[in-house]
Amino acid sequence: MYARLVSLYRENPSQAYLLLSMLGVFLLIYFLPAGNARFDNAVLEAFALTHWYAREHVILCLLPAFIIAGAMAVYISQGSVLRHLGPQASKPVALGVASISGTLLAVCSCTVLPLFGGIYRRGAGLGAAIAFLYSGPAINIMAIVVTAKVLGAEMGIARGVGAIVFAVVIGTIMHLIYRKEELSRADASAQGFAAGEVDKPLATIVTFFSLMVGILVFANWAAADSRLWMQIYAWKWHVTSLLSLLFGALLVYRWQWPVVQLLIVGALVFVSALLAPGAPQMPFAVGASGIMLIAATREHDQEWAFQTWDFTKQILPLLVAGVFFAGLLLGRPGYEGLIPSEWVGAAVGDNSLSSTVIASVVGAFMYFSTLTEVPIVQGLLGSGMGKGPALALLLAGPALSLPNMLVIRTILGNQKTIVYCALVIVMATVTGYLYGNFW
Repeated sequence: MYARLVSLYRENPSQAYLLLSMLGVFLLIYFLPAGNARFDNAVLEAFALTHWYAREHVILCLLPAFIIAGAMAVYISQGSVLRHLGPQASKPVALGVASISGTLLAVCSCTVLPLFGGIYRRGAGLGAAIAFLYSGPAINIMAIVVTAKVLGAEMGIARGVGAIVFAVVIGTIMHLIYRKEELSRADASAQGFAAGEVDKPLATIVTFFSLMVGILVFANWAAADSRLWMQIYAWKWHVTSLLSLLFGALLVYRWQWPVVQLLIVGALVFVSALLAPGAPQMPFAVGASGIMLIAATREHDQEWAFQTWDFTKQILPLLVAGVFFAGLLLGRPGYEGLIPSEWVGAAVGDNSLSSTVIASVVGAFMYFSTLTEVPIVQGLLGSGMGKGPALALLLAGPALSLPNMLVIRTILGNQKTIVYCALVIVMATVTGYLYGNFW
């Protein structure tokens, strides 16, 4: 009988896989602990977190990030990327440029992914791309200032210095580990980039990307306990609107886009803003979709729309699935998932090595939107969390998350993703432990 089953498997492996998959799904559903209070609550939290993520992050964060990433793959000179960020570029220059570029973005670990994919696909070396990937959510100026304001100058300085060092060191280690592979990739890119060069002047390209990044940053400007920050927050949509108008003017005068089509998009944005005055996501989505529809109808800009769609279909499903499972396991801040919050609180109540490791690992898998890690750590410190685990959480949490890991895997592969995540967790643990016991 066993031999016959093996024979049937060899004759129809696809049917065997289908049968095993169906059996696995059935057993999963059959043994679900439905009716258990913790499980039912965790499922609700998973949907609640996914719902919140869709409303607050997909349109305002991910949509512009996808559009910028698509533009990077089309309009940024691959030769320039290879010269300044490629595997053969000067390491201090490449890592410095990547870290500074990431620092200027106040984005979460998910929003930075399309931008990371864009520069990596365009030819950036692994080390520089990783430095950008880490620095975007971890070092941005807003996060450092708010950390210092809420948790004290000492913690703010420790986070800022630690994150900058992390970006450079992790990028350097990844470059050294995969140096030969990256040099081969650079040679292949160098042989084929000439045909894809764009003919737009450098000043035009810089203005083009500066306006889009400005729209991304100000549309997602978060409230914080700072007078200057709140003044900017009060004017965020005015600034976003002004940048959008300047972006439209640039498309008309430098990209030769038809004024009538852009005016129609502008009118639709205005109408949607009137119809939904309390939901800025609506006019924002209308404007972004309108820009992409126009690009898709123009011969010279179709590739921009196609690349944007390519990033969207590759990344968005994994992010949504990752957010759902993160909510299922850990819940939302202040709410319970499958893993009880008191377990985490009890496990990080001192500055021991084990507490710091747990803080790093939990932070690496938990999803934090921009700046939410600060009040979470503030609450944990008030509940007795050691300052070493707190710093480890601040260094690992914003830069990694379960959704983030799933997407990085599709861009870099399993091995590089595991190495990168391990480096972040190990360095966060070591830094937090030293800070908690010797500072």
